[in-house]
Amino acid sequence: MRFAPARWGLALLVGCVCGGAGTDLRAQTMSIEEYDPKSTLVVPEHRPAKAKYPFIDVHNHQDRDISADDAAKLVAEMDRIGMGVMVNLSGGRGEEFLKAQKNLVARYPGRFVLFANVDFAGIEQPGWGAKAAEQLAKDVAAGARGLKIYKNLGMTLVDASGKRVPVDDPRIDPVWAKCGELGIPVLIHTAEPRSFFDPQDVHNERWLELKQFPQRARPPEKFPPFEQLLSEQHRVFEKHPKTKFIDAHLGWLGGDLARLGQLFDRLPNVYTEIGAVLAELGRQPRAARAWFEKYQDRVMFGKDSWAADEYLVYFRVLETEDEYFDYYRKRHAFWKMYGLGLPDEVLKKLYYKNALRVIPGIDPKGFPP
Repeated sequence: MRFAPARWGLALLVGCVCGGAGTDLRAQTMSIEEYDPKSTLVVPEHRPAKAKYPFIDVHNHQDRDISADDAAKLVAEMDRIGMGVMVNLSGGRGEEFLKAQKNLVARYPGRFVLFANVDFAGIEQPGWGAKAAEQLAKDVAAGARGLKIYKNLGMTLVDASGKRVPVDDPRIDPVWAKCGELGIPVLIHTAEPRSFFDPQDVHNERWLELKQFPQRARPPEKFPPFEQLLSEQHRVFEKHPKTKFIDAHLGWLGGDLARLGQLFDRLPNVYTEIGAVLAELGRQPRAARAWFEKYQDRVMFGKDSWAADEYLVYFRVLETEDEYFDYYRKRHAFWKMYGLGLPDEVLKKLYYKNALRVIPGIDPKGFPP
């Protein structure tokens, strides 16, 4: 058989340019956002479809205007994944709180707990703190089981003069004190992931997220530094030892668990939860497991955004010893997850025992001893 030299040379050229048989031309120019390698690792897999024990999600948000149909769907999904109780942190205040209570708590007694919120409008006015504390007391009398503070405090909240309201602003002291007096916890979100405050360069772990959502960046010319926000928050914890604080999202110290442990050692009124920071735990399974065992009385289960199937990844990280599996959102973790394989007693405390101890008004019936 004879080959035409010109045609044979062209074939070789095409083969070299394309990289050989089976090469996807798109792969030569794809971006990091498109790159999605499939692991060839073969290891045991365990994919829990439901939590090992009934659990309490202490960090969730549901619409106060939720319809009866949507509420029914929500409860059905909670049952499917083993969620015994959901804490809805978006309770509002006054009439807003009563609406949220009617649409969830009244429809499904025992399945939902509501936290109230504070209106910071008018914080510069004399007597604001006493009035805010008084409204909180009314909301607690109406059924609120805690107070939720959003991340705007310290970062974007300003008073009438345009001055930033720091987390440890003394005008808020009456509210913190009232929570201690009423015996309700404060679940407080301060700051954001540390990487949001760092330069958006080749070394930033959240580069992809900041590229996709540039508004999440916290440049120093617009926002207070990460360390300043944490210092303000920790001063509040220290100043109000009779008030229990649940430091949301592992206090954004999931990448430095030793430091979070030091905070616990110093301040016995501080607790935390794991909402939206599972990816930090799943990449340090040995260190995280040891930390959970040491501070097993201080950590609660939380998720934050509602998506039922995402909870399954939480169960897999917390309950199994699986290796090298995907997180559910690439922009939060380009790395793989590893299971912590938490002991049963630690898992029970994380899933429900600590919440039952810290948050009043949750019916313990339905939870194992």
